[in-house]
Amino acid sequence: MAAAAESGARAWLSGGSPRPGSPTSSPELGAGSRSRLGPGSGPGSGIERPGARPPGPSAPGHSFRKVTLTKPTFCHLCSDFIWGLAGILCDVCNFMSHEKCVKHVKTPCTSVAPSLVHVPVAHCFGPRGHYKRKFCAVCRKGLEAPALRCEVCELHVHPDCVPFACSDCRQCHLDGHRDHDTHHHHWREGNLSSGARCEVCRKTCSSSDVLAGVRCEWCGVQAHSVCSAALTPECTFGRLRTMVLPPACVRLLSRNFSKMHCFRISESAAPEPGDGDDGVDGSAPAGPGKEVAAPESSKQTLKIFDGNDTVQRNHFRVISVPRLARSQEVLEAALRAYYIMEDPQAFQLQALPPPTQAGDADTEALGKVWSGGTAEDEGSRGPGSRDVPEAWVIRALPRTQEVLKIYPAWLKVGVAYVSLRVTPQSTAQTVVLEVLPLLGRQDEGPEGFQLLEVLMGSRQVQRMVLADEELLLGRLQAIRQTSLRQMSQTRFYVAERRAVAPRVSLFVGGLPPGLSPQEYSSLLDEAMSLKAGLVSMSHIYSSQGAVVLDVACFAEAERLYMLVRDTAVHSRPLTALVLPDVLFPEAAEPAPGLRADQRGASAWVPCFRVLVCGGDGTVGWVLATLEEVRHRLACPEPAVAILPLGTGNDLGRVLRWGAGYSGEDPFSVLLSVDEADAVLMDRWTILLDAQEAGGGEGSVVDAEPPKIVHMSNYCGIGIDAELSLDFHQAREEEPGKFTSRLHNKGVYVRVGLQKLSQARGLHREIRLQVEQQEVELPNIEGLIFINIPSWGSGADLWGSDNDSKFEKPRMDDGLLEVVGVTGVVHMGQVQGGLRSGIRIAQGSYFRVTLLKATPVQVDGEPWVQAPGHMIIAAAGPKVHMLRKAKQKPRKAGPPRDARMDGEPAPEGDSK
Repeated sequence: MAAAAESGARAWLSGGSPRPGSPTSSPELGAGSRSRLGPGSGPGSGIERPGARPPGPSAPGHSFRKVTLTKPTFCHLCSDFIWGLAGILCDVCNFMSHEKCVKHVKTPCTSVAPSLVHVPVAHCFGPRGHYKRKFCAVCRKGLEAPALRCEVCELHVHPDCVPFACSDCRQCHLDGHRDHDTHHHHWREGNLSSGARCEVCRKTCSSSDVLAGVRCEWCGVQAHSVCSAALTPECTFGRLRTMVLPPACVRLLSRNFSKMHCFRISESAAPEPGDGDDGVDGSAPAGPGKEVAAPESSKQTLKIFDGNDTVQRNHFRVISVPRLARSQEVLEAALRAYYIMEDPQAFQLQALPPPTQAGDADTEALGKVWSGGTAEDEGSRGPGSRDVPEAWVIRALPRTQEVLKIYPAWLKVGVAYVSLRVTPQSTAQTVVLEVLPLLGRQDEGPEGFQLLEVLMGSRQVQRMVLADEELLLGRLQAIRQTSLRQMSQTRFYVAERRAVAPRVSLFVGGLPPGLSPQEYSSLLDEAMSLKAGLVSMSHIYSSQGAVVLDVACFAEAERLYMLVRDTAVHSRPLTALVLPDVLFPEAAEPAPGLRADQRGASAWVPCFRVLVCGGDGTVGWVLATLEEVRHRLACPEPAVAILPLGTGNDLGRVLRWGAGYSGEDPFSVLLSVDEADAVLMDRWTILLDAQEAGGGEGSVVDAEPPKIVHMSNYCGIGIDAELSLDFHQAREEEPGKFTSRLHNKGVYVRVGLQKLSQARGLHREIRLQVEQQEVELPNIEGLIFINIPSWGSGADLWGSDNDSKFEKPRMDDGLLEVVGVTGVVHMGQVQGGLRSGIRIAQGSYFRVTLLKATPVQVDGEPWVQAPGHMIIAAAGPKVHMLRKAKQKPRKAGPPRDARMDGEPAPEGDSK
């Protein structure tokens, strides 16, 4: 079936007709039943206007045929069971449907999907993981073995399918250009959460059986793929509109930096084609060293390479064909294995000699020993015949001319691309001369434009400026010799020559805290040899041990980034993040971070909220950072929400965010942040003044300098701090073992059991004053100051009993509660809900005198404090936190995107 309705596919990908200036291509109709997509398959010389709709069915790029079903099968369009023995299957991407559903298919085939990408954006694949009931977006098969997921746009793929995935990740920057004023839905097919409802028909649109349904990665709207056409194409960012920073507001100038460098995502090395578990054409691809399963006697297995690159690296894909298959059939199967649906007459198969013949010769030598094992005449037998090699390479036949598609990059023109014919004499300069009149820019000199070659890899989008004298036809032939897949992912853009002033902001963390600017400069210069005149220090966060370097050279920025990630200072590894520029403040409301200079959103956004992903210690660090940069923020008191990732998460429990993150959908988490209620919380300052204290045992002669720490949850002295310290030291020794909350709690229990028999008599080693009054301490092993009604992973240390001596505790009452515990057994009883702590005092000002070196912990951060004084007092203004709202049932209403402007939202649909 011909791929004629690519406009429908384009509308499905973009949510509507393409925007002016967006590089949207249209597959051309070829002979037979498949689309011709190569650069040499265009209609000649002319202009393709976005929105053009050729006649034909609406199955974009698929090669459908009727097949007999041998096992229970579901339709990939409607997700219903296919009754009977017949179904319609795409030979290339495995799309299966009812016969009645074929005419409604809008999902593009994997073979044409790269040509429909508007702005190529690479994915950020994390490490391999198990994704149950998920499906690959390339081959549409289940992810039973460890697979990969893009951490930005949630694309799921087999490792073997990664090279064939479209570079259509969610945009985070436009390379310094603003492409358009409106933003369209970013549809991602399938793998929806269970129970997802279609925004149009309100019926279930998710499926655990097939890749079905679509979801916008920006606004989160979900729908059946057919129903999505009823939604308006423009994305308003939905319920997250007050939290989303549109991609046009973010810019990365350096060509070699991507969003992978802006996020802390540990990149996973994915194998190349052939190194995986699932393939196409009913076969299992195999890579180097993999055994290929023996086919049935009527078929044989062939290794297929797509060019010199895969031959050199011995990365191949495997096809299974009948032993008596004709050459044409084998060639078509080989092309399908690499998702190439161009005219088979433009290709041939060449036999690859065995390794004993080829040896380690280079590609040119290999070409000499290939002895004409090409596809013969249509009626002859091909590689499936007897006594033929089992390894073949697909070669493109030489072409005397080609029709090349040239995209206008971000020029404001009304066409998606123009097509022109290139000959052996065509150079990059002559192509630019021909393209400018077609784009309506004939009045501008060609010296102001250049031709770019863009490789739209799934992991990295690479851009290269072609020299004016570069011969285009030879360039195309060289790319095809290297890799046919690479050719299908290569585009050419005409762009303005722009002089970009190099400037990269590099965040460097992990430095020693509390140093002066001169000390940080000397430390970094010693570790990385900063180049004077190219690198300056724009911001210093002394309390966090972090600085921001402004680098005026792309190459130097790249050198420093790699060097920072491989450098340790005082045995502590440094961290590096690239900070993007934030543009067009009138178009955005959220803050991408706490960076507060003139290029950061925090400097001008009047109201934003902060989501902290981490434990109680991380929350305290963010609150301290907010306090440090508050005077430079347009929103001086941003409220803070919590995604609990720590072990105890006491503050997260109190604010209803839960005991720990359990895999909730990020969209739901952000909705909860948007709907959360702002509450106040006291924050406390602790002055640690180590000095000789009464000349007691363990006193020190050389007193430590005073230091200040901040507290939000609780401060422990004695046995609970000692347990935290032992746990902290164990984690420092073997950090790789502390990757789960269950294991961490197990370590806490083991450490506690080791201290059952210990008795220190803390009440004899410290003195306590509350509001300038001496307080006599009972026989205790631990003294704890609590600000919130949760301690030790959710325990109520103060207790719920009424007491006329004390006020009912609140986290915003300006008071701390002081509680004692008698030992490890008492602490276990408190955490089990059997007892409460010993209530000692309540107040707003405390002075603790340590007569010996004593373990101390503040919000889970432990250390041994030298003898001296600890003064605890309120830290000024209260901080604004976000408490998760109680869940309320929502009434179903009409689709939000389908309502007319000004129409009121139904009850339960507004904040």
